[in-house]
Amino acid sequence: MVFPRKSVISPEPDTDEGEPLVVPLAIPLIAGPSCIAALLVMATREPDKMTQWVSALTLACAASTIILTASVPLFRFLGRRGSIAIERLMGMLLVMIAVQMFLDGIKVYLAN
Repeated sequence: MVFPRKSVISPEPDTDEGEPLVVPLAIPLIAGPSCIAALLVMATREPDKMTQWVSALTLACAASTIILTASVPLFRFLGRRGSIAIERLMGMLLVMIAVQMFLDGIKVYLAN
């Protein structure tokens, strides 16, 4: 995604072969099963804030819905080159998050 090989890039700009442009990787980070599980844990510890927890989850689901609904017009607006640029930017961001999580795990492991 960040540094594509020459064999992956097709010579035809209209060809849809290769890797998919959008991978639903960020959706679980926004309002997926782990978020709902965290909501259940927080609700059992502080049941008086249940309205706040549910409203936060509802807001996250609404934001996901708006983003996914607007994706087709957004990709049409960005065009092929803009979509590729966004894909590479998100790939770099994903790599940075993964490296940071890895380093945090090593730090905790070595501290114990």
